[in-house]
Amino acid sequence: MDNTILEKIKDLLAKNENIGIAVGKNPDVDEMAAGLALYLAFAPTGKSVSIVSPTDPIVKVSSLVGIDKVKKSFEGGSTEDLTVSFPYREGEIEKISYTLEEGKLNILVKAGESGLSFNEKSVEFKRGGSAPGLVFVVGAPRISDLGTAFDMETLKDSKIINIDYKPENQGFGDIPLLGRSASSVCELMANFISTLGFKMDVDIASNLLTGIIDATDNFQSSGTSPLAFETAALLLKKGAVRRIKNDVLPDIQVQDAFFSPKPNLTEAKQKPQSPFAQDMDDTQEKKEEVKVDEDNPPDDWLAPKIYKGSTSV
Repeated sequence: MDNTILEKIKDLLAKNENIGIAVGKNPDVDEMAAGLALYLAFAPTGKSVSIVSPTDPIVKVSSLVGIDKVKKSFEGGSTEDLTVSFPYREGEIEKISYTLEEGKLNILVKAGESGLSFNEKSVEFKRGGSAPGLVFVVGAPRISDLGTAFDMETLKDSKIINIDYKPENQGFGDIPLLGRSASSVCELMANFISTLGFKMDVDIASNLLTGIIDATDNFQSSGTSPLAFETAALLLKKGAVRRIKNDVLPDIQVQDAFFSPKPNLTEAKQKPQSPFAQDMDDTQEKKEEVKVDEDNPPDDWLAPKIYKGSTSV
Protein backbone atom coordinates (compact mmCIF):
# COMPACT_ATOMS: atom_id res chain seq x y z
CA MET A 1 0.00 0.00 0.00
CA ASP A 2 1.55 3.30 -1.06
CA ASN A 3 1.51 6.39 1.13
CA THR A 4 -1.10 8.19 -0.96
CA ILE A 5 -3.69 5.43 -0.51
CA LEU A 6 -2.76 5.06 3.16
CA GLU A 7 -3.36 8.74 3.77
CA LYS A 8 -6.74 8.56 2.01
CA ILE A 9 -7.83 5.69 4.24
CA LYS A 10 -6.66 7.46 7.38
CA ASP A 11 -8.56 10.56 6.29
CA LEU A 12 -11.76 8.55 5.74
CA LEU A 13 -11.38 6.92 9.16
CA ALA A 14 -10.94 10.32 10.80
CA LYS A 15 -14.07 11.72 9.13
CA ASN A 16 -16.41 8.78 9.81
CA GLU A 17 -17.58 7.67 13.22
CA ASN A 18 -19.91 5.01 11.81
CA ILE A 19 -17.99 2.20 10.11
CA GLY A 20 -19.38 -0.92 8.45
CA ILE A 21 -17.74 -4.22 7.47
CA ALA A 22 -19.47 -6.41 4.88
CA VAL A 23 -18.73 -10.08 4.15
CA GLY A 24 -20.33 -11.95 1.24
CA LYS A 25 -22.96 -14.67 1.37
CA ASN A 26 -21.88 -18.08 2.68
CA PRO A 27 -18.39 -16.83 3.59
CA ASP A 28 -15.59 -19.31 4.13
CA VAL A 29 -13.40 -19.26 7.24
CA ASP A 30 -10.78 -17.03 5.62
CA GLU A 31 -13.27 -14.32 4.62
CA MET A 32 -15.19 -14.29 7.91
CA ALA A 33 -11.99 -14.39 9.98
CA ALA A 34 -10.62 -11.37 8.11
CA GLY A 35 -13.85 -9.42 8.57
CA LEU A 36 -14.04 -10.19 12.29
CA ALA A 37 -10.37 -9.33 12.78
CA LEU A 38 -11.04 -5.88 11.32
CA TYR A 39 -14.14 -5.52 13.52
CA LEU A 40 -12.11 -6.36 16.63
CA ALA A 41 -9.39 -3.91 15.58
CA PHE A 42 -11.90 -1.04 15.29
CA ALA A 43 -13.85 -1.91 18.46
CA PRO A 44 -11.47 -0.23 20.98
CA THR A 45 -11.36 3.04 18.98
CA GLY A 46 -14.75 4.21 20.27
CA LYS A 47 -16.26 4.33 16.79
CA SER A 48 -19.61 2.72 15.98
CA VAL A 49 -18.68 -0.47 14.15
CA SER A 50 -20.95 -3.14 12.67
CA ILE A 51 -20.29 -6.27 10.62
CA VAL A 52 -22.84 -7.89 8.31
CA SER A 53 -23.31 -10.92 6.11
CA PRO A 54 -26.47 -11.78 4.15
CA THR A 55 -26.49 -15.41 5.34
CA ASP A 56 -26.42 -16.97 8.80
CA PRO A 57 -22.95 -18.10 9.96
CA ILE A 58 -22.29 -21.81 9.46
CA VAL A 59 -20.81 -24.16 12.06
CA LYS A 60 -17.41 -24.01 10.36
CA VAL A 61 -16.91 -20.38 11.42
CA SER A 62 -18.50 -20.71 14.86
CA SER A 63 -15.15 -20.81 16.70
CA LEU A 64 -14.06 -17.39 15.43
CA VAL A 65 -13.93 -14.64 18.04
CA GLY A 66 -16.75 -12.10 17.56
CA ILE A 67 -18.98 -14.32 15.41
CA ASP A 68 -21.95 -13.38 17.61
CA LYS A 69 -21.63 -9.75 16.42
CA VAL A 70 -22.48 -10.52 12.79
CA LYS A 71 -25.82 -9.08 11.61
CA LYS A 72 -27.71 -9.29 8.34
CA SER A 73 -27.95 -5.57 7.60
CA PHE A 74 -26.41 -2.25 8.58
CA GLU A 75 -28.09 0.26 10.84
CA GLY A 76 -30.38 2.46 8.79
CA GLY A 77 -31.60 -0.53 6.81
CA SER A 78 -35.03 -2.15 6.68
CA THR A 79 -34.74 -3.59 10.20
CA GLU A 80 -34.49 -0.21 11.95
CA ASP A 81 -37.17 2.00 13.52
CA LEU A 82 -39.32 4.23 11.33
CA THR A 83 -39.97 7.84 12.37
CA VAL A 84 -42.91 9.82 10.95
CA SER A 85 -42.30 13.59 11.10
CA PHE A 86 -44.55 16.59 10.34
CA PRO A 87 -44.59 20.31 11.25
CA TYR A 88 -46.13 21.28 14.55
CA ARG A 89 -47.52 24.47 16.05
CA GLU A 90 -48.54 24.89 19.65
CA GLY A 91 -52.23 24.01 20.18
CA GLU A 92 -53.01 22.74 16.65
CA ILE A 93 -52.98 19.05 17.63
CA GLU A 94 -55.41 17.85 20.28
CA LYS A 95 -54.48 14.17 20.36
CA ILE A 96 -52.52 11.47 18.51
CA SER A 97 -53.73 7.87 18.47
CA TYR A 98 -53.67 4.82 16.21
CA THR A 99 -55.93 2.04 14.96
CA LEU A 100 -55.31 -1.35 13.38
CA GLU A 101 -57.45 -2.20 10.38
CA GLU A 102 -56.94 -5.11 7.98
CA GLY A 103 -53.25 -5.42 8.73
CA LYS A 104 -52.56 -1.70 8.53
CA LEU A 105 -51.52 0.73 11.24
CA ASN A 106 -53.33 4.07 10.99
CA ILE A 107 -51.88 7.00 12.92
CA LEU A 108 -54.62 9.49 13.79
CA VAL A 109 -53.69 13.14 14.35
CA LYS A 110 -56.75 14.91 15.82
CA ALA A 111 -56.72 18.60 15.01
CA GLY A 112 -57.22 21.29 17.65
CA GLU A 113 -59.63 24.19 17.41
CA SER A 114 -57.45 26.11 14.96
CA GLY A 115 -56.98 23.12 12.67
CA LEU A 116 -53.80 21.65 11.18
CA SER A 117 -51.36 23.92 9.40
CA PHE A 118 -49.81 21.11 7.31
CA ASN A 119 -50.98 18.50 4.80
CA GLU A 120 -49.87 15.01 3.75
CA LYS A 121 -47.09 16.42 1.53
CA SER A 122 -45.38 17.78 4.63
CA VAL A 123 -45.09 14.34 6.27
CA GLU A 124 -41.58 12.81 6.26
CA PHE A 125 -40.49 9.23 6.92
CA LYS A 126 -37.06 8.47 8.37
CA ARG A 127 -35.32 5.27 9.33
CA GLY A 128 -33.77 5.12 12.79
CA GLY A 129 -29.98 5.14 12.96
CA SER A 130 -27.73 6.08 10.07
CA ALA A 131 -25.93 4.11 7.40
CA PRO A 132 -22.14 3.79 7.85
CA GLY A 133 -20.21 6.49 6.04
CA LEU A 134 -17.32 4.08 5.41
CA VAL A 135 -17.76 0.43 4.45
CA PHE A 136 -15.05 -2.22 4.16
CA VAL A 137 -16.05 -5.05 1.82
CA VAL A 138 -13.98 -8.10 2.73
CA GLY A 139 -13.36 -11.06 0.42
CA ALA A 140 -16.32 -10.44 -1.92
CA PRO A 141 -15.42 -10.29 -5.64
CA ARG A 142 -18.70 -8.54 -6.57
CA ILE A 143 -21.12 -6.19 -4.85
CA SER A 144 -23.89 -8.64 -5.74
CA ASP A 145 -22.20 -11.22 -3.47
CA LEU A 146 -23.30 -9.10 -0.50
CA GLY A 147 -26.98 -9.71 -1.29
CA THR A 148 -29.41 -8.00 1.08
CA ALA A 149 -26.58 -6.89 3.39
CA PHE A 150 -25.71 -4.12 0.94
CA ASP A 151 -28.64 -1.83 0.17
CA MET A 152 -27.55 0.47 -2.67
CA GLU A 153 -30.12 3.12 -1.73
CA THR A 154 -29.14 3.14 1.95
CA LEU A 155 -25.39 3.14 1.21
CA LYS A 156 -25.39 5.43 -1.82
CA ASP A 157 -23.33 8.06 0.02
CA SER A 158 -20.96 5.60 1.73
CA LYS A 159 -17.30 5.26 0.75
CA ILE A 160 -16.28 1.70 -0.12
CA ILE A 161 -12.90 0.06 0.52
CA ASN A 162 -12.60 -3.30 -1.23
CA ILE A 163 -10.12 -5.81 0.32
CA ASP A 164 -9.58 -9.10 -1.52
CA TYR A 165 -7.01 -11.33 -3.21
CA LYS A 166 -9.13 -13.30 -5.68
CA PRO A 167 -8.32 -12.80 -9.38
CA GLU A 168 -12.03 -12.54 -10.26
CA ASN A 169 -12.54 -9.48 -8.04
CA GLN A 170 -14.04 -6.70 -10.16
CA GLY A 171 -12.09 -3.93 -8.47
CA PHE A 172 -15.18 -2.02 -7.32
CA GLY A 173 -15.24 0.63 -4.62
CA ASP A 174 -13.58 3.96 -3.98
CA ILE A 175 -10.35 2.27 -2.84
CA PRO A 176 -9.72 -1.31 -4.05
CA LEU A 177 -6.95 -3.07 -2.12
CA LEU A 178 -6.32 -6.20 -4.15
CA GLY A 179 -3.37 -8.43 -3.29
CA ARG A 180 -3.28 -10.73 -6.30
CA SER A 181 -0.16 -12.58 -5.13
CA ALA A 182 -1.59 -13.49 -1.72
CA SER A 183 -3.14 -16.87 -0.91
CA SER A 184 -5.70 -15.61 1.62
CA VAL A 185 -7.55 -12.43 2.49
CA CYS A 186 -6.33 -12.82 6.09
CA GLU A 187 -2.76 -12.21 4.93
CA LEU A 188 -3.83 -8.87 3.46
CA MET A 189 -5.91 -8.01 6.52
CA ALA A 190 -3.02 -8.69 8.91
CA ASN A 191 -0.83 -6.31 6.92
CA PHE A 192 -3.66 -3.74 6.68
CA ILE A 193 -4.32 -3.72 10.44
CA SER A 194 -0.60 -3.41 11.22
CA THR A 195 -0.08 -0.63 8.66
CA LEU A 196 -2.90 1.42 10.20
CA GLY A 197 -1.23 1.05 13.59
CA PHE A 198 -4.04 -0.86 15.33
CA LYS A 199 -3.17 -3.15 18.23
CA MET A 200 -2.89 -6.80 17.22
CA ASP A 201 -4.20 -8.69 20.26
CA VAL A 202 -4.52 -12.45 20.76
CA ASP A 203 -8.11 -12.64 19.47
CA ILE A 204 -7.32 -10.76 16.27
CA ALA A 205 -4.15 -12.79 15.68
CA SER A 206 -5.97 -16.09 16.32
CA ASN A 207 -8.76 -15.26 13.87
CA LEU A 208 -6.27 -14.29 11.16
CA LEU A 209 -4.13 -17.39 11.66
CA THR A 210 -7.22 -19.61 11.54
CA GLY A 211 -8.21 -18.02 8.22
CA ILE A 212 -4.76 -18.51 6.70
CA ILE A 213 -4.64 -22.15 7.80
CA ASP A 214 -8.03 -22.83 6.24
CA ALA A 215 -7.29 -21.02 2.97
CA THR A 216 -3.92 -22.75 2.48
CA ASP A 217 -5.02 -26.21 3.65
CA ASN A 218 -2.62 -26.17 6.60
CA PHE A 219 0.05 -24.55 4.37
CA GLN A 220 0.03 -27.64 2.13
CA SER A 221 -1.62 -26.02 -0.87
CA SER A 222 0.68 -25.45 -3.86
CA GLY A 223 -0.67 -21.91 -4.07
CA THR A 224 0.48 -20.95 -0.57
CA SER A 225 2.35 -17.67 -0.82
CA PRO A 226 5.58 -16.74 0.99
CA LEU A 227 3.56 -13.99 2.67
CA ALA A 228 1.36 -16.65 4.29
CA PHE A 229 4.34 -18.16 6.12
CA GLU A 230 5.74 -14.75 7.10
CA THR A 231 2.36 -13.57 8.37
CA ALA A 232 1.72 -16.79 10.29
CA ALA A 233 5.07 -16.42 12.08
CA LEU A 234 4.23 -12.85 13.11
CA LEU A 235 0.76 -13.86 14.31
CA LEU A 236 2.20 -16.67 16.43
CA LYS A 237 4.55 -14.15 18.02
CA LYS A 238 1.45 -12.12 18.91
CA GLY A 239 0.11 -15.14 20.80
CA ALA A 240 -2.23 -16.54 18.14
CA VAL A 241 -3.84 -19.84 19.09
CA ARG A 242 -3.45 -22.31 16.25
CA ARG A 243 -6.57 -24.27 15.40
CA ILE A 244 -5.64 -27.13 13.09
CA LYS A 245 -7.94 -27.50 10.10
CA ASN A 246 -9.95 -30.75 10.03
CA ASP A 247 -8.78 -31.70 13.51
CA VAL A 248 -12.00 -33.62 14.22
CA LEU A 249 -11.75 -37.41 14.12
CA PRO A 250 -13.66 -39.14 11.31
CA ASP A 251 -17.14 -40.32 12.27
CA ILE A 252 -16.19 -43.98 12.01
CA GLN A 253 -13.42 -43.51 14.57
CA VAL A 254 -15.73 -41.70 16.95
CA GLN A 255 -18.33 -44.43 16.54
CA ASP A 256 -15.79 -47.17 17.17
CA ALA A 257 -14.48 -45.36 20.24
CA PHE A 258 -17.88 -44.96 21.89
CA PHE A 259 -19.99 -47.82 20.61
CA SER A 260 -17.67 -50.80 20.08
CA PRO A 261 -18.44 -53.67 22.53
CA LYS A 262 -16.03 -53.97 25.42
CA PRO A 263 -13.69 -56.98 25.17
CA ASN A 264 -14.28 -59.97 27.47
CA LEU A 265 -11.10 -60.04 29.52
CA THR A 266 -11.71 -63.59 30.72
CA GLU A 267 -12.03 -64.88 27.17
CA ALA A 268 -9.06 -62.83 26.09
CA LYS A 269 -6.88 -64.62 28.64
CA GLN A 270 -8.13 -68.01 27.47
CA LYS A 271 -7.58 -67.35 23.74
CA PRO A 272 -4.07 -67.35 22.25
CA GLN A 273 -2.86 -63.86 21.45
CA SER A 274 -0.71 -64.88 18.45
CA PRO A 275 -0.18 -67.89 16.11
CA PHE A 276 2.72 -68.92 18.30
CA ALA A 277 0.90 -68.74 21.60
CA GLN A 278 -0.27 -72.38 21.53
CA ASP A 279 3.25 -73.66 20.80
CA MET A 280 4.57 -71.56 23.66
CA ASP A 281 1.95 -73.03 25.99
CA ASP A 282 2.88 -76.62 24.93
CA THR A 283 6.55 -75.93 25.48
CA GLN A 284 5.82 -74.53 28.92
CA GLU A 285 3.85 -77.66 29.81
CA LYS A 286 6.71 -79.91 28.69
CA LYS A 287 9.14 -77.89 30.78
CA GLU A 288 6.93 -78.39 33.78
CA GLU A 289 6.81 -82.18 33.13
CA VAL A 290 10.62 -82.55 33.20
CA LYS A 291 11.06 -80.34 36.20
CA VAL A 292 13.42 -82.06 38.63
CA ASP A 293 13.33 -82.13 42.39
CA GLU A 294 16.72 -80.57 43.14
CA ASP A 295 16.77 -81.87 46.73
CA ASN A 296 16.24 -85.54 45.69
CA PRO A 297 17.58 -86.02 42.15
CA PRO A 298 17.43 -89.52 40.55
CA ASP A 299 20.41 -91.86 40.97
CA ASP A 300 21.67 -91.53 37.41
CA TRP A 301 21.37 -87.74 37.35
CA LEU A 302 25.11 -87.16 37.85
CA ALA A 303 26.25 -90.20 35.88
CA PRO A 304 28.09 -89.57 32.54
CA LYS A 305 25.79 -89.48 29.57
CA ILE A 306 26.58 -91.09 26.21
CA TYR A 307 24.79 -89.73 23.15
CA LYS A 308 24.62 -91.77 19.97
CA GLY A 309 23.79 -90.47 16.53
CA SER A 310 21.13 -92.06 14.39
CA THR A 311 23.50 -92.68 11.43
CA SER A 312 26.27 -95.29 11.45
CA VAL A 313 29.70 -94.24 10.13
